[in-house]
Amino acid sequence: MSEPFFMAVDAGTGSVRAVLFDTDGTQIGCVQQEWEHREDPRYPGSMDFDWVPNWELACGCIRGVLKETGIRPEQVAAVSTTCMREGIVLYDREGKEIWACANVDARSDDEVGKLIRMNPELEKEIYLRSGQTYALGALPRLLWVKDKMPGIYEKTAAVGMFNDWLIRKLTGKEAIEPSNGSTTGLFSLKKRDWDPTIAQRCGLRTDIFPEVRECGSTAGTVTAQCEAQTGLAQGTPVIVGGGDAQLGCIGVGVVKPNQAAVFGGSFWQYEYNTGDGHTDQDCRVRVNCHAVPGVWQYEALAFKPGLVMRWFRDGFCQAETEEARRTGRDAYDLMNEKAKDIPAGSYGMQCCFSDTMNFINWKHASPTFTNFLLEPEKFNKYTFYRAILENTALLVRGHIELVKEATGHEPDELIFAGGAAKSPLWSQIVADVTGKPVKVPVVKEATALGAAILAGVGVGLYASVEEAVERTVKWDQVFQPDASVKAVYDELYADWKEIYPAQLALCDQGLTRNMWIAPGL
Repeated sequence: MSEPFFMAVDAGTGSVRAVLFDTDGTQIGCVQQEWEHREDPRYPGSMDFDWVPNWELACGCIRGVLKETGIRPEQVAAVSTTCMREGIVLYDREGKEIWACANVDARSDDEVGKLIRMNPELEKEIYLRSGQTYALGALPRLLWVKDKMPGIYEKTAAVGMFNDWLIRKLTGKEAIEPSNGSTTGLFSLKKRDWDPTIAQRCGLRTDIFPEVRECGSTAGTVTAQCEAQTGLAQGTPVIVGGGDAQLGCIGVGVVKPNQAAVFGGSFWQYEYNTGDGHTDQDCRVRVNCHAVPGVWQYEALAFKPGLVMRWFRDGFCQAETEEARRTGRDAYDLMNEKAKDIPAGSYGMQCCFSDTMNFINWKHASPTFTNFLLEPEKFNKYTFYRAILENTALLVRGHIELVKEATGHEPDELIFAGGAAKSPLWSQIVADVTGKPVKVPVVKEATALGAAILAGVGVGLYASVEEAVERTVKWDQVFQPDASVKAVYDELYADWKEIYPAQLALCDQGLTRNMWIAPGL
């Protein structure tokens, strides 16, 4: 194999991986290692990122994929990086890591409370400029470091995220970029750059924000030290990548305004592209910079659908899990085969897990199943399983409507990717509930492909992101909505919109426990 290849290094929430693609977007090899983010027992809700062993895991993945594929280091034309968003890394003046937390870190309740008491209107004002609330961003975490670890705070010379942490390790250069940077809550969306006035108003220093580079630009080249650690060739170009959701959109061809994608994994994301950096006046939906310059994204997040599926499989489907182990099949495929015979609407049963997004007041009710009868021939585990599939599709519909309220627009079709898109049943349910064609790409895990595309654009092997998408993104199936089935789901959706607020009210009264609630609420 003498043609050039592109490598993506992906620092995800639960694992790190190195993936190689050819110039047509075909995945040649992937090596992945799980990692853990441990809670500091002194600080409930904390989730520390241990950069020393985690970089060693990343190096092992890079060496492993080169060895597994037999591709020589000099055949790698460029490397790009992607990552979980929201996690942050602090550096001292020598560029060494001194503190880091993962994206699921939730230690900053006190700081959010202080911000709200200081100025109840400040969160909305910040959102209208940055597209972010206190719920996920770096802002409260930086305040936590200031309050709880003042020595670390004083030593901090720069703040970064995991995408640019990887770039630092590869090249020795800093490369903050807008798609990740905009999720900090400290960015001006329209300028696609830091907004020091936000930090100043919140009592943070304004001298710790590095220069911003656009996605797809050259960050630097692989250093001699990195060559020794990873096996990559010294001098290999490293191209600025981006956040996982944004690069996932590139990997499925969602690169222009008015296009939309749904990514189904542990969390589900509805991403809708716009041509400006305007925000939602009611502060309900997150707005980020896309990894394509000149494009922004409304992002509506559904909490934990993939984790709910895993819970249901492990808790109730031991027989399918054992059969899958014995036959080499996927347990979810076995469950889907049974669930497809359950009528659409699951005999009227509803379940409540994640709610539609309300970024400024974000909470989820206690998980429930309701409206089922004690009739085992109808209400068996496959009915409950199908209800979970349908509930997640109802959420997608809710998010399409929510973003339309904010923008005045909705897409004509949906691109569906991620682990959930491997299920034809789930794909068809999404089409039927939303009434939109659902296109499923060949590459379901599209984030790494998006990084590879940026790598190719960065070294000029593709003239543009659009040209690269035309060459690399291929379609597996298109699921057309069934109008008669949609009528069933229209009724189910109307009921669900009434049932969920009632369940949420029980949590507000303290009678049930929230599945999740944002810091400070």
